[in-house]
Amino acid sequence: MGETEATDASASPPAQLPAASPAHAPASPPAHVPAPGTERPRRYRPKLRYELLGCGLHGHELLGTDAATLRPEDELFARESGGLRWYRCLRCDSWLALTPPEQPTRKYPPAREEVTVPLRGKPLRDRYVLRLIALERVVHFVVLGALAAVVLLFANNRATLNQDFTTVLKDLQGGLGGPVATSNHGIVHDLRDLFAVSITSLYLVGVAIAAYAVMEGVESVGLWLGKRWAEYLTFIATIVFVPYEVYELAKSVSTLKVLTLVLNLAVAVYLILGKRLFGLRGGGETEQALYDADVGWPAIERATPKTGPEPQ
Repeated sequence: MGETEATDASASPPAQLPAASPAHAPASPPAHVPAPGTERPRRYRPKLRYELLGCGLHGHELLGTDAATLRPEDELFARESGGLRWYRCLRCDSWLALTPPEQPTRKYPPAREEVTVPLRGKPLRDRYVLRLIALERVVHFVVLGALAAVVLLFANNRATLNQDFTTVLKDLQGGLGGPVATSNHGIVHDLRDLFAVSITSLYLVGVAIAAYAVMEGVESVGLWLGKRWAEYLTFIATIVFVPYEVYELAKSVSTLKVLTLVLNLAVAVYLILGKRLFGLRGGGETEQALYDADVGWPAIERATPKTGPEPQ
C-alpha cells in the first residue's frame, strides 16, 4: 500500500462512484458513516477530523496504484472511468483521479487479507492524543533524568564543591567588606542548607528521581505504541501527584503551577473517561468494541454509501 498525492485536483469523480455526501446515506441500517470533512460542524464546536489531519501529514493511503488490472472486487477502493483510475483513500475516503501505471509491478491489487487498513475514527483520534501525552512524558523524562544526574554528581563531589563554595563565600565577604552569609533567605542560604544534607540522603534523592524518570520514559514508549497498560500506569503516576500540586498551589500561585495542575487533570480525566479505565463507561470491552467498529475493512464498507437501482 503506497501513499500517493492527487495529480489532478480539479477532476471530479465519475458518475458511478459513491459520492462523499451524507445525502446518500441509507435511511435503514446499517447506518452509513459520512466521509470525513463532509459533515457540517455545529456552530462554535468545529469537529477536528483526524483522518484529514493524517492524510495532510503523511499523504493518502491508496491501494492498487501499481496494479495492471482491477478486478470487480476491487471496486471498493479503485475503479476505472474515462481513461483514468479513481483510487479511494483508505483513511479519509477521498477519491483521487490518477492515470493507470505505465509500468505496473503486479497484475492485481493485493487481497484484502494482505492489507493493513489505516486507523480511522476514534482509534485514530486516540492515537494522536496518546502520542501528545507521550511527548509530554518524554519532556519529563529528559528533565528528571538531567536533575537526577546533577544530584548524583553533586553527592559524589560534595566535599570538593563545598570547599569551592566556602572559598567563594569568603572572597565575597572580603570584597564586600563584611559578612554576607548571615541571611536566612536567598541563594546563599539555600546552598548552605544543601551542603548540610547528608551524602546518603542525596544519593537516595538522586536514585528516586532517576527511578521516576525511567517510569516516565516507560510511559512515553507505551503510550506511543498505544498499550493499555501504559494508560493505567500514566493515570496512576499522574493522579498521585495531584494532591501535592494542589498543596504547592495553596502555598503560592504561579502560572506554571496552574498550567501543570490543569494539564495533569486533563490527562487524568481523558484517560479514565475517554479510555474507560477501571471499568468505567463499559470498561475495556466497550473500548475494544468501539475500536473494532472503526478498524479494518468492515469500517470501509460501512463508510461506503449504498446506491439505489439505476433508473430505467
